[in-house]
Amino acid sequence: MSNLNVKVFADGADIEQMKKAYQNKEVDGFTTNPSLMAKAGVQDYKQFAKEVVEAIPDASISFEVFGDDMETMEKEAEIIQQFGENIFVKIPIVNTKGESMIPLIKSLSAKKVKLNVTAVYTIEQVKEITEAVTEGVETYVSVFAGRIADTGVDPLPLMKESVEVTHRKKGVQLLWASCRELFNVIQADEIGADIITCPADVVKKVANIGRDINELSVDTVQGFAKDIQSSGLSIL
Repeated sequence: MSNLNVKVFADGADIEQMKKAYQNKEVDGFTTNPSLMAKAGVQDYKQFAKEVVEAIPDASISFEVFGDDMETMEKEAEIIQQFGENIFVKIPIVNTKGESMIPLIKSLSAKKVKLNVTAVYTIEQVKEITEAVTEGVETYVSVFAGRIADTGVDPLPLMKESVEVTHRKKGVQLLWASCRELFNVIQADEIGADIITCPADVVKKVANIGRDINELSVDTVQGFAKDIQSSGLSIL
């Protein structure tokens, strides 16, 4: 990771995995979301957050609001920001009805709440967010490049333009969200993205960056041999 300019964040809510990644200095920060918390079996949001912050006191951590209207989101944001100085409040760019959360984003940023604006897919949204937030207040704009690619659309043009837009305002950083493979880390680094969030399986592969691919044939066949031995199968 020392050769990368982009910061690698772990995306997940398994507290043991988070602790391990932090202790081993595998990543620069962490992000969570409601889906990941449900998958990890989190039972108590506040208790989970307390445990995470106690274990990870000095790395960026993003916790997301659960509400679907601005009033509820604002109340939740006030609670989340109190979890710690290293906390970013995740606010979706729209709610389930498609209503823009820009007024709330603008209001919270004006109060110096550090935000991670999530579920972003268009350059228009990137521009709106960048314009709305207060200059100098740390803000992540999370563009879901991986999910864009899942539709068969190349996300690189959007991500490159998003770098230019977000970097026009001090404090705003572009986050490449929904990473699908290790090469996305290289892509994010090359275009000048500030952060990329990666699931645990991709985080484990970051150490492979720069590895000599000429070694991979032998490694692959050795893996086959190990599996053959453990399977108990035979041809002859």
